[in-house]
Amino acid sequence: MEKEQNKEAEKELNTPSENTESDINKKEEDDEINIEDQIKVLEDKLARTLAEMENQRRRYEKEKDDAFEYGGFSFARESLNLIDNFDRAKQSLESDEKLKNSDALKKTLEHLDIIKKDLLSIFKKNNIDEIISINKKLDPNLHQAMMEIEDNNKEPGTIVQEIQKGYKMKDRLLRPSLVAVSKKTEKTEEKSKEKVDK
Repeated sequence: MEKEQNKEAEKELNTPSENTESDINKKEEDDEINIEDQIKVLEDKLARTLAEMENQRRRYEKEKDDAFEYGGFSFARESLNLIDNFDRAKQSLESDEKLKNSDALKKTLEHLDIIKKDLLSIFKKNNIDEIISINKKLDPNLHQAMMEIEDNNKEPGTIVQEIQKGYKMKDRLLRPSLVAVSKKTEKTEEKSKEKVDK
């Protein structure tokens, strides 16, 4: 009897121990799955962080390059007033009745032209170029139309007069050209409307 009781006690002891081993194995498997999930999450976070760092580096490089390329952009824009003032001074001197046809006027205009050419050459060295506008089609990215002039000889929307020169620094617009564009005369338009109505 004692032997039977001992065997039953052993079975009871063995049964829970088998259960605990299977429980431990399940826990270990769950822990392994849990750890694998955590590793995947951490790998994902690491990949995202590395991608973000790379994007930040590229942005920094682009900003650095832009600063190097266009650092003098606002200075260049302000300097355009010098050229405008040279042109205004020249027009003012040429229209002055007292100075017309005098040697002093000719010498002054020559000197102003020399200074303007030097200034334009400095601009050219720094990649600042004039926008050529006359006889070109109006481009809203480069030109700003200030008025329309009736002209049957030109295609409508063609630039016929430049009020103020425009400039670009490399591929960026410093200042748009202020221009006058052609349009058909109203009489021609009215006649064509009458023909259509008839």
